[in-house]
Amino acid sequence: MHFIKTFTLAIAALLLVSSCNIFGNKQNDTVDDIFVQGNIDPNLVPNNVSYVPLYPFITNVNKPLDVFVGYDDLIYAIADNDETSIDDNELMIFDGKANLVFRMTITGATDITQDRRLHTFVAGRYYTTADKSVSLAAIYHIENLAAGSPIFRDTLKHFACDESRRNTSFRGADDIAVQFTGIATLHDNTLYVARTGPRNDISSFTRPDNGVLVFNSAGENIGFANGLNPTQSSLKSAAGITGIATQAGPPQRISGISISPNFYLSLGDPSYALEYRAISIVATNDPDQGMVYNENTNFLNFDDTKANRFMYESFRFKEPQDIYYAPDASGYIFVTDKATDSLYIFTNVGFEGVNPPANSNVKKQIIVSFGGSGIDGKASGPFNFIDPTGVCYNRRNILVADKGNNRICRYILNTDLQ
Repeated sequence: MHFIKTFTLAIAALLLVSSCNIFGNKQNDTVDDIFVQGNIDPNLVPNNVSYVPLYPFITNVNKPLDVFVGYDDLIYAIADNDETSIDDNELMIFDGKANLVFRMTITGATDITQDRRLHTFVAGRYYTTADKSVSLAAIYHIENLAAGSPIFRDTLKHFACDESRRNTSFRGADDIAVQFTGIATLHDNTLYVARTGPRNDISSFTRPDNGVLVFNSAGENIGFANGLNPTQSSLKSAAGITGIATQAGPPQRISGISISPNFYLSLGDPSYALEYRAISIVATNDPDQGMVYNENTNFLNFDDTKANRFMYESFRFKEPQDIYYAPDASGYIFVTDKATDSLYIFTNVGFEGVNPPANSNVKKQIIVSFGGSGIDGKASGPFNFIDPTGVCYNRRNILVADKGNNRICRYILNTDLQ
C-alpha cells in the first residue's frame, strides 16, 4: 500500500509539473514530435540499418559528464566547466527542443539520475572545512527541480552514509580519495550508489571502498553488493566502477516497468588490469543470506550463428565510462568508451548489435556501434566523439554526453523512423 500511495503521488506531481510550471506545457505529443521525429539530415541516413543523428544536438553545455532523460521528460546534464575546480560544476536542464530552462551549481557534480517520485539525485562533493581544503563524496537528494525551485531534501555523505562506517573515524587521505561514480534507481525508488576508493580489504569489518551501496527511498543504507570482487578481474568485479545502470527507467508508467534488482556496471579505471569492463550482475533474494549478487552466465553464450561480436569477449573495452539499459521491449545495453571514443550497442544477452528488420534476409544481430576520430581526425562529425562520458536512452533515442566536443548528441535507429 505504501508503494501504491507513493506512486500515485508521483503521477499527480508529474501531471502538475506538465501543466503549470516555468517550463510551460510539455504534452507528450510535443515531446514525442521532437524526440522521435526530430530534424533528420537526409544526407546522413544510410541505406543499411544504423543510428542517425537527431537534431538539434545540445551544444551550450561545457564538458558534459553525464546525461539523463527524467520521468518528467526533461533532459538533465552535468557540466564540468573547469576541470581544475569542483566549484563550478553545474546541473543543467533542457526541454525536448534542446532549450536550456534551468541551471544550478553543485559542488563536484559528476552523475545524475531521477526516481519515480521525480526526486533527483546528483553525485558530487561537499566541503568539510570552511577554507574548502577538504571535500568528501556526497549524493545530493533534490526535490521540486521541475518547478524551478529546488529543495535539498537530504545529502548522503561519505563516510557516514555507509552503515559499516557509522562507528569509525575519518581516514584522512583515504576517505578524501573515495568517489561516488554512478547512481541508478529501481522501480520502488531504491537507490544504487557505485563507489570507488583505496581501501579494499575484504577481511575488514567495514565494507570495501570499491562496490555498490544500496539505499531505500528514505535514504537509509539498507545493503551493499556483497560478493563482488573489489580488486580483481572477474565477471562480478567491482574494481574501478565508472557507471551503473538498472532495468527500470523512464518514461513514467503505471505498469510494465521492470521490478528486477539486477544491475550493470562499467569498470573504466585503467589502473586495474581487467579482462571484462562491462558486466551484468544478477541479484537474487536468498531466504537465508539475503540479497546475493552473482555474474550473469547468460552473457557467456557466444553463439556466432546469432552475432559476430559479444559484450563478454576478453578485453572488449578499454576505458568504458558509462552504461545504460533500455527499459523498453528492446532491452538494448549501451556502453561509452573514452579510449576508443565510441558508443557500443548490445542486446540484453550480450550480442553486439540490434535486431534485423522483420523483412530482412539478415539473421544475425546488425552491428550499429559507432564513434572514433573520423576521417579528418578531429572527431567533430555527428558520428564521432571525444571522451564520451554519460549515455542514456529514452523513447527509442540515445543521448550521449560528448565531453570533448562540448555537446550532448542525440540519435535514433533509422528503422524506428517509420
